[in-house]
Amino acid sequence: MIKIAPSILAADFTKLGGEINSVRRADYLHFDVMDGSFVPNISIGLPVLESVRKTTDMALDVHLMIASPARYTARFAEAGADIVVFHVEAETAENTRASIDELHRLGKKAGLSVKPGTAADTLLPYIESLDAVLVMTVEPGFGGQKFIEEMLPKISEIRRAADSRGLKCEIGADGGINLQTAKQCVEAGADVLVVGSDLFASADRASYIAEIRKY
Repeated sequence: MIKIAPSILAADFTKLGGEINSVRRADYLHFDVMDGSFVPNISIGLPVLESVRKTTDMALDVHLMIASPARYTARFAEAGADIVVFHVEAETAENTRASIDELHRLGKKAGLSVKPGTAADTLLPYIESLDAVLVMTVEPGFGGQKFIEEMLPKISEIRRAADSRGLKCEIGADGGINLQTAKQCVEAGADVLVVGSDLFASADRASYIAEIRKY
C-alpha cells in the first residue's frame, strides 16, 4: 500500500496543531530540518519536533538536510522521531554506518536520502541495513519546486536493488509531488510519497490523501 507523508514545511505554522490534525489520515508526518549549510535554507529543529511529538501520535519521519548529520541523528531520535533520514552526501561512510546502527539500537528506523545529482549506486553499500531510502525529486532546500522527471529511473533502480535482495526497505520520493507526479513515482517503484505544497493547498486534505492512495 502506498504511504503518504505530508511535509509540515508547507503547513501554516501559526496554526500548526490544526494543520497536523488535518492530515492525520496520512501514514507519516514529514519533518524537514535544514541548516543553511548543506542546503541554502534554514527551517526547524529539535524544539519544534519535541512540541510536535506532544501534539500527535502519527509516525514522525525526520529528514535531516544538514552537514555532518551523525552529530544529531540520535538527538532527533530521542526528541521523538520514529524514522530519521539523512543524506549520504553529508557524511563519511564510517559515520553513516555508525548512525544507522545507533538509530537501530534506539529502536528507530534509519534511512538515507540522495540529491538529484547523486547516483543510485551510492546507496547500495548501505541498503541492506536501511529501513528507508528517500529519492529527492527536486534539489533539497525549498518547497514548491518543479518535479524532476529524470529522477524516475533512479527510483526504479533502487527498487530493483531492494527487491533483488528481498529487502523491505521503503522507497520514498520527495519534491514536486502532486496527483500526477505521485502516479509516476508509484509506477517507478516508490511506496512512500512526501507531499507538501500541493496537499496543504487542498481544501479537502483527507480526500486528497485518499486519492493518492488509489495509485
